[in-house]
Amino acid sequence: MFPLRRNRRLRSNAAIRHLVRETILTPSDFLVPLFVVEGKGVKVEIESMPDYYRMSLDILEKEVKELWQMGLCAVLLFVKVPENLKDNAGAEALNSDGLMQQAIKTIKNVCPDMLVMTDVALDPYSEFGHDGIVQNGNIVNDDTVAVLAEMSISHADAGADFVAPSDMMDGRILSIREALEEEGHFNTGIMSYSAKYASGYYGPFRDALDSAPVDMNDVPKDKKSYQMDSANRFEAINEVHADIDEGADIVMIKPGLCYLDIVREIRNEVDVPVAVYQVSGEYAMLKAAAEKGWLDHDSVMMEQLIAMKRAGANIIASYFAKDAVKLMG
Repeated sequence: MFPLRRNRRLRSNAAIRHLVRETILTPSDFLVPLFVVEGKGVKVEIESMPDYYRMSLDILEKEVKELWQMGLCAVLLFVKVPENLKDNAGAEALNSDGLMQQAIKTIKNVCPDMLVMTDVALDPYSEFGHDGIVQNGNIVNDDTVAVLAEMSISHADAGADFVAPSDMMDGRILSIREALEEEGHFNTGIMSYSAKYASGYYGPFRDALDSAPVDMNDVPKDKKSYQMDSANRFEAINEVHADIDEGADIVMIKPGLCYLDIVREIRNEVDVPVAVYQVSGEYAMLKAAAEKGWLDHDSVMMEQLIAMKRAGANIIASYFAKDAVKLMG
């Protein structure tokens, strides 16, 4: 009762605010997305993602060493596949000497303790830009799942610690888990994109990998037949429970800011680690606003990241990871 209780006492100076702070970010909270391309000495800024880069394997070595020295201990790999290697079946995804497989080996060679997670979906390898095989104007589920399981084995063979299926096909977690077990990869984890929404925030990412759906007859113009409707909440809970039952070790919600209600809902529902992806559109919006002088980059960045952890995320996949850790000192 006022004046016996004055809540502002706990906000009166920096020392007391730090002492009673409820949510603390650390380098261990972050999963760092990395974009890998063919070539040597390549470090190309992504136009729609300022200060973020595609890099060749030799540059990747240096980047991973820097991340480790900063206390960032986990990366999530994506590859930009040359057009001549794309098809409708993801054949290049199964190449044991493919770019993804080389990237995994490169990281494990220079930094064996770095946790390596790999994207498992067909869109970087698809001539149509979809996460699955296209047949008669549809994305076929079961044939796609079979390829995803083979892809996961290939990544595990190369040394991946976790595979991260981002495709949203039905039943893929069980198929991947069974395939990994059959091949003796008992300790390879699965971080499932369990609630991945059909969002407008993915544009810069698709620029980075040249993986947007193509505008052709008999090819779906968007990914709404497999990614989730942004209006749905209970569907996310069902998807997460299904993935856990099928063998997922970590579940992810994507995107971040507009879906923090879902992050909290899932955190309250399950007892496995929960990840959130602060996606490319979220990154690009802040970069653009800061460039205009409309927002303070660092303060808004940290506020967003803290909000994600406060909502219940154990893991934050973010393009801001390095910037945030530098601010942490």
